[in-house]
Amino acid sequence: MRVLVTGAKGFIGKNLLMHFQEAGDIEVVPFTREHSIDQLTDMLEGIDWVFHLAGINRPQNKEEFASGNTGLTHQLCAAIKACDRPVPVVYTSSIQVERDNDYGNSKRAAEDALLELQKETGNPVFIYRLPNVFGKWARPNYNSAVATFCHNVARGLPVQINDPDAIIRLVYVDDVVDSFISLIEAVDTQSPFVEVAPEYQITVGELADQLNRFKDTRDNLITEPVGTGLIRALYSTYVSYLPPDSFTYAVPQHGDSRGVFVEMLKTPDAGQFSFFTAHPGITRGGHYHHSKTEKFLVIKGRACFRFRHMFTGEFYELYTSGEQSVIVETVPGWTHDVTNVGDDELICMLWANEIFDREKPDTFACPVEA
Repeated sequence: MRVLVTGAKGFIGKNLLMHFQEAGDIEVVPFTREHSIDQLTDMLEGIDWVFHLAGINRPQNKEEFASGNTGLTHQLCAAIKACDRPVPVVYTSSIQVERDNDYGNSKRAAEDALLELQKETGNPVFIYRLPNVFGKWARPNYNSAVATFCHNVARGLPVQINDPDAIIRLVYVDDVVDSFISLIEAVDTQSPFVEVAPEYQITVGELADQLNRFKDTRDNLITEPVGTGLIRALYSTYVSYLPPDSFTYAVPQHGDSRGVFVEMLKTPDAGQFSFFTAHPGITRGGHYHHSKTEKFLVIKGRACFRFRHMFTGEFYELYTSGEQSVIVETVPGWTHDVTNVGDDELICMLWANEIFDREKPDTFACPVEA
């Protein structure tokens, strides 16, 4: 399949081209600012789909709206007519068409040109009236508040907020691209207008607060719920704006004669992750919990885990090593410890179901004795 992409070097264009490259069976013909409009007809030779992403939204003068949005679209329609065959067109319009401004009017006129092409020739047309699109590779200080805020927060720069209660409508660039690709896989010509789902809403103030919480994670180690929805998409976007010298950060390391203990990540409602080391012959633990539970995974070395029931006195021990990838789970009401029974350093990963609370640690010293 051969696909022509106008605006191929833009924000959405770069993300779309990356997905096409991953597909492996799609040849992309990019149309960029380096090309002239006169080249469009020749570039459409053998093209199966057109993704018309090019546009002007920050011109030096308002006349560029007409030439860059409406004019280019008219030329594209003329070039498709000259092909004398259907070439489906996907066009990224804007919700600004609902407003009476120069940008919105130019996008509306571009839509009208495509709809007229469809009416006259039956050529398939798909129009996306997009709200603010966010994600990796958007240019900061251009036309995306998300990109600008991510760039600034990631670098410790101030964020300018005029109206913290102003609502931003957002769609994530990966969802936009997924919708584009679904059109290719299953064309639905019932309506020329296509919507991207999900669409999110957030206030400017909430956006800034959320990004600052992402930044604070490196200090307090408490992660935000970044696994789903808007928070997932915003976090992926935020970290994409980190400069390379910020790809790493240090966390506190607590060491003594036994080894070291390091907390890696904490969650508001699913516990925390850490690891510890123990020198040969060293025993760690020797305590019990009423409610707290833990999971241990030996990464390196050989360990003996011992348990004793606090009421019945029942005793149990087991051995594991870094070669086995076995999870050892502690159980409330059983005192427990772990001993390095190997000749090398023991490294053990640890998950606890709650963040450690110094005021209420639910940890009570009690040696394990067989």
